[in-house]
Amino acid sequence: MATNPDNTTDPIDPTEDSGGGLLDDEESLELAPGDRGRRQLWLYLLSLPFWFLVIFLPTLIVPNFLSGAYGASLPALLFDDPAGLATAIEESATTILGVGAGLGVAGVSALILRLGSGIEERLRMALVSFSIPFWMIVMWYSYTQLMPRGQYAVAFLGGILALYVISELDDPLIERNWVEVALLVGSGLVSLGTSGYLFVNYQSVAIDTVGRATEPQLAMAFAFTLAMIYLTWRSFGITFLAVVLVGIGYGFAGPFMPGALSHGGLSGTRMLRILVVSVDGFYGFLTRLVAAWIALFLLYAGLLKAYGAFDLILRIAVRSAKYVDSGIAQTAVVASAVIGSVNGSQTANAGMTGSFTIPLMKENGIKPETAGGIEAVASTSGQVLPPVMGAGAFIMANLITGITYVDVIVSGLIPAAILVVSIVIAVHYVAAPQIENPEMDGLIGDQMDRRTMVLESVKYGVPLFILIYVLGILQYTVMTAALYTAVSMVVFGVGVPQIQAALDGESHKETLFDTLKQTVDGFREGVIVVAPVTIILAAINGVVDILMATGVPTAISLTLLDLSGGIPIVAFVLAMIICILLGLGMPTTAAYTVVALLVAPTLISQFLVPDIAAHFFVFYAAILAGLTPPIATCVAVTCGISGGGFWGSCKEALRISAPLFVLPFAFVYHPELVSGTFNYASLSAGAIAMVGALAIIHGINYRFVFGRGQTYGLRVAFFVAGVLAMVHPSQIVQIGSIAAVGALYALQIVIGRPNPLGALRGAAGTLSGRKR
Repeated sequence: MATNPDNTTDPIDPTEDSGGGLLDDEESLELAPGDRGRRQLWLYLLSLPFWFLVIFLPTLIVPNFLSGAYGASLPALLFDDPAGLATAIEESATTILGVGAGLGVAGVSALILRLGSGIEERLRMALVSFSIPFWMIVMWYSYTQLMPRGQYAVAFLGGILALYVISELDDPLIERNWVEVALLVGSGLVSLGTSGYLFVNYQSVAIDTVGRATEPQLAMAFAFTLAMIYLTWRSFGITFLAVVLVGIGYGFAGPFMPGALSHGGLSGTRMLRILVVSVDGFYGFLTRLVAAWIALFLLYAGLLKAYGAFDLILRIAVRSAKYVDSGIAQTAVVASAVIGSVNGSQTANAGMTGSFTIPLMKENGIKPETAGGIEAVASTSGQVLPPVMGAGAFIMANLITGITYVDVIVSGLIPAAILVVSIVIAVHYVAAPQIENPEMDGLIGDQMDRRTMVLESVKYGVPLFILIYVLGILQYTVMTAALYTAVSMVVFGVGVPQIQAALDGESHKETLFDTLKQTVDGFREGVIVVAPVTIILAAINGVVDILMATGVPTAISLTLLDLSGGIPIVAFVLAMIICILLGLGMPTTAAYTVVALLVAPTLISQFLVPDIAAHFFVFYAAILAGLTPPIATCVAVTCGISGGGFWGSCKEALRISAPLFVLPFAFVYHPELVSGTFNYASLSAGAIAMVGALAIIHGINYRFVFGRGQTYGLRVAFFVAGVLAMVHPSQIVQIGSIAAVGALYALQIVIGRPNPLGALRGAAGTLSGRKR
């Protein structure tokens, strides 16, 4: 279960005997064979109502019952003061919950030891079993919010780190790598101990004694910092470990830094207070954001996978893509972009969806490098698609004062449309000539009948509609919308198959068991997705808090202003380079957070870029790190799957995503693109930028039929005209550039004919009114 990206991945090719097609090999909940497997399933299924009652009964159900009309109608012989009893239960709810949870954990652990066989199976059972109470607590907090968010985030981080350790322990134990086992177990125990102490003493450490720390607290903080560094390395490898260590090292080395980067330095005691004891740092605002907002959306993603949404997405993509020559590649774009929009990491998404889209493309003649490049760009584009935007929208709404989450996703619609259209055209240019089977016959096994397709669309479509309706129309909080979306996904994920079973005359009991099994598996998938996202955001939160304490944002602002000489375009280019460098090796959410706090304030204060435009600039620029060599983590994952060369895959990815490198500049020169309004200014700017993006794509990727000199000349001309149309601040110049693109396209068509002079004379004669 290791997730370290530094480990190389063997190329994955489709097997000869693919049987039912590409979708039949998806992982699902594994059970032991025979009677033991049935008992394991019963353990998981009975855990659902057990943990629901343990968590919700003493904290919500009983107090509301006693304090409401039902409580007042109870006989006096039972309760003299039902309302007072309800208050007493609420006040002792944490104790009751703790006792119930302790007994539950002990009982489940005993059953795991009894029903499991071998290390791997018991760890798998533990991960599934403890994922259920974890998500119950997340839902409970989202519904009740009966404790401070900071205190809840402490419990959330401790729980998810423990689950992550469980998910990683199997390989070291099987291989008898006792050093790694000791590091994992030690990290898990330290995480649980530190989080437990801070949770119980939250009022004291976060409010009453903030700024002070005892020696035992500092020792605990030091151990937890080491645990976070180790878990960060294990999750994301040496690249991001270097980012964390450099950030911490910069806090110590301030007096030795040159020029504007110099600062007074942080002592070890202050560093540990910032990182742990003050309940900031690793437990700071990003961890709270994951715990309250992002986690439930990632649970939604896990449930989508468990209920089979990937199957439906791929089927719809294949069906709709049959009408174009590049259909098989467009299938990868649609599937990866849609799934990536609810995934907080373009690299993780590339590995997840690329495992079936890349073999799909290779099987139909697309070169490995091209397949890897297409998947890398598609996974990256998913990070900017509303309504989730790879979880970056939540952070943006939290960082910009005066805007809501809905404002962010509405502002992202026009840029997303430009990006998606340009990528679709680029993929058509590069993939269509290579595809051997445009009809995609037999790639997805058995065909789905229309009734099943409709029911499946309802199953996945209604929760998405609820998300959009609750956020956009009712204007509820993101936390409430996420809760309603996840719960509705469970309701429809269990309910719609019952309708299908009734229509098909199948067993309701068997169908119910299957869907509940999928629900439990969705909880497991949710933990697997959310754990690495939480780890890296907690780590980056610690680094950001250290950097903010040193005043480095001001230093970057002064340095950028000095290097650019106050010239905006130079400053914007430098800012993009900085964003790409800072985003190397990071998932979307972490990369955006760093650049939003370090680079965006400079664009806003020194160059008067509107807040939303500056944040979209750094957001789009930061995700480019996954496509930019020499690191290009997203490309590294896809070429590991495709078996293609790294540099060849990078070249293909850059050819397809070229407008993405220009689009951020359009935001700062034309802020109306991300204004969140749909008037003449924004729509005309969007249309012009889209034409410019298509001109860039055409110039880079179209297969001209001319000599080398003419071809290079046309490529440069299309590219320059496209860039001017997207970026130039004067709309007159933009329109002139579009006219130039049109003239170049007409010239390309005319010169490409067998008799170009005759075609020109005929066109001239037609324009002058003479008959040809």
